[in-house]
Amino acid sequence: MRAKQRRLAKKKEAAETGQPEQPIPGTTLPRDGDEFSDNNGPDWSEKLLSVLRAMDPSAFERLSQRLLREAGFTKVEVRGKTGDGGIDGVGVLRVNLVSFQVYFQCKRWKGSVGAKEIRDFRGALQGRADKGLFITTGTFTAQASDEATRDGAIAIDLIDGVRLCELLKEHQLGVATKLIEAIEVDEGWYASL
Repeated sequence: MRAKQRRLAKKKEAAETGQPEQPIPGTTLPRDGDEFSDNNGPDWSEKLLSVLRAMDPSAFERLSQRLLREAGFTKVEVRGKTGDGGIDGVGVLRVNLVSFQVYFQCKRWKGSVGAKEIRDFRGALQGRADKGLFITTGTFTAQASDEATRDGAIAIDLIDGVRLCELLKEHQLGVATKLIEAIEVDEGWYASL
């Protein structure tokens, strides 16, 4: 953190004096085109969501299948076909001694999924499943979230685009995390000897 602050101070000083920026001893300046940048934050998830939204629907269903397998589901099958009633697949989740049959639906949307889509999905689940899972590249409206957890109805868990990106990163499915070592020489420590 201190190195970043010093780098920003040096950059500001260079801009004010018109002198080229000099590196802090023991560090190297990032060059244009370097992979690492200070704004490496949420940009990766926007890029990933763009890639996911461009996928073929059946490929997105297969990705969801792979994600569920990596997350511990067994017997995960993709069933998405025309006239599937909104059910794209099914998997079994074992928790301790109990197993749950979970049906899932996948939507590559940029906008928000509303309560209507949750109700339609729940209707397709009636008499078939213990639980539902709705995966989207978009977001869920507040009404959709309320509908998903409505009392007396089959519970539906929601995974929005942000959570989907985090899960893909966590399970390293097409997302790699690189750690960058930053070495800083503390001149003051040597001077105090």
